[in-house]
Amino acid sequence: MPAACDSLVEDIEDIVSAEDPTPHDQLFAKRSIVPHVRKRNKHKQDDGTEDLHADSVIPGTQKIWVKTWGCSHNNSDGEYMAGQLAVYGYKITDNSLDADLWLLNSCTVKNPAEDHFRNSIKKAQEQNKKVVVAGCVPQAQPRMDYIKGLSIIGVQQIDRVVEVVEETIKGHSVRLLGQKKDKGKRLGGARLDLPKIRKNPLIEIISINTGCLNACTYCKTKHARGDLASYSVAELVDRAIQSFQEGVCEIWLTSEDTGAYGRDIGTDLPTLLWKLVEVIPEGAMLRLGMTNPPYILEHLEEMAKILLHPRVYSFLHVPVQTGSDSVLMDMKREYCIADFKRVADFLKEQVPGITVATDIICGFPGETEVDFQETLKLIQEYKFPSLFINQFYPRPGTPAAKMEQVPAQVKKQRTRVLSQLFQSYTPYDYKIGEKQQVLITEESFDGQYYVAHNKFYEQVLVPKQPELLGKMIEVDIYEAGKHFMKGKPAQNGKIHTPSIVKPLLKGEVSGMTEEIKTLSKNGTALPAHCTGERSFSASLLPWNVKGPRVKIVSVSLAVLAVITAVTMAIFR
Repeated sequence: MPAACDSLVEDIEDIVSAEDPTPHDQLFAKRSIVPHVRKRNKHKQDDGTEDLHADSVIPGTQKIWVKTWGCSHNNSDGEYMAGQLAVYGYKITDNSLDADLWLLNSCTVKNPAEDHFRNSIKKAQEQNKKVVVAGCVPQAQPRMDYIKGLSIIGVQQIDRVVEVVEETIKGHSVRLLGQKKDKGKRLGGARLDLPKIRKNPLIEIISINTGCLNACTYCKTKHARGDLASYSVAELVDRAIQSFQEGVCEIWLTSEDTGAYGRDIGTDLPTLLWKLVEVIPEGAMLRLGMTNPPYILEHLEEMAKILLHPRVYSFLHVPVQTGSDSVLMDMKREYCIADFKRVADFLKEQVPGITVATDIICGFPGETEVDFQETLKLIQEYKFPSLFINQFYPRPGTPAAKMEQVPAQVKKQRTRVLSQLFQSYTPYDYKIGEKQQVLITEESFDGQYYVAHNKFYEQVLVPKQPELLGKMIEVDIYEAGKHFMKGKPAQNGKIHTPSIVKPLLKGEVSGMTEEIKTLSKNGTALPAHCTGERSFSASLLPWNVKGPRVKIVSVSLAVLAVITAVTMAIFR
């Protein structure tokens, strides 16, 4: 989408170029200034209001469509951006055609996700929509041709989304790609107490850290998220408490590698988890996100105890990626198959019934048929109930993209064979007839059931009874499929209501502190339906005051204000 200015603005502060007249030159050129009075349009609209000029743009009155691809970390970022925009007055819409601006939050893990992102940009431009791009793609590759001239929000700059959107609507192209730092030390990202619109009001996604300590040869996300940077235990516990006070009944902890949490700030994952379980109300649950084998090995005993806790799902996502040590070495995964088996075997022994989920990449460069057979053997041995199968895609700029590639037809064939193996076993048949405690959190894709999860984070479909949503109930399992079970509420079963307050409505903004509510009531941050001019700049939003401010009123505008004042004095 072409920018209003000829050259790309790297930051809002750069709106004033080196070629612009200096304040001194402009001030002393006042004699040549001739005041121009715009003639009032005598024609009125049918409703009696005056026509707005075509160049009249009032930020904070537009409709915005937010689209997110990728992991739960990315989804949390998208929720935060939507929340801040809604507080400022923008209307968040589900209708892309009705939106004035598209905020596209991208994922760089696989080629198909980036293709969808690229196609959405093209579609927006064809429809003359304003576009702001965010997420890992522009952060990792800001000079890509297809995002040239577009405004960009970096993954650690999501607390400045209002400023970027405001300037984009005015016709400027703004790029904020910097890192959050405190006294020179990189932070986990934007504040966790920002306003947010949860996709599911019952589920809070908390990013406990950003980046990782690895350098996997296939990973593009590392280019975007960088090295490990963790939030403090206190910040994360406060966010969990706030979420429960807003009716949340399930928390997901997420990051690029949860197992590495705290190594940069002198703490660790078990320490965080023990603090979090202290604040989880009865009937609510905590789900731990993905962790790589090297770091979880250091805490196996403590992790087993935590995963046995009644308010923590006995579930762990540990990506193995391949069953071959030689391929792991080429991937630079920093563990061997024996390490992965040690993790899986120990947890299965110490946490009976635990669900261990894993990932496999099919057709990594240099993978031989013998290597692939090792992968099949591993899957056959463990029969993982949850298995994410990915065909290898070379990502630009990664070492793996320069390696000798496995032919496309071979990658497809191996992916097909592995998928057939995965579909050949049914992990839940033996559970028919069981009574299980499940937490109901969402509606199924087909709209026919509510979706619940038992202690092992196994999916259980239950009847759609609105009064049960957000509750923990006892069910009788009567049917099982490959990826789910079906249950009906048990007679005389106990019902737990974990929420200490009524959950927020879908689309309602969370994190509305008293400070923000007061500003909203006073008209400083107007609700979405208001169309009046803002009396403050986006840089003065409560969550931006303590951080570096963007000069929305640039030096050139400040000079213009001085000139206007002098001119008015002369002609008064």
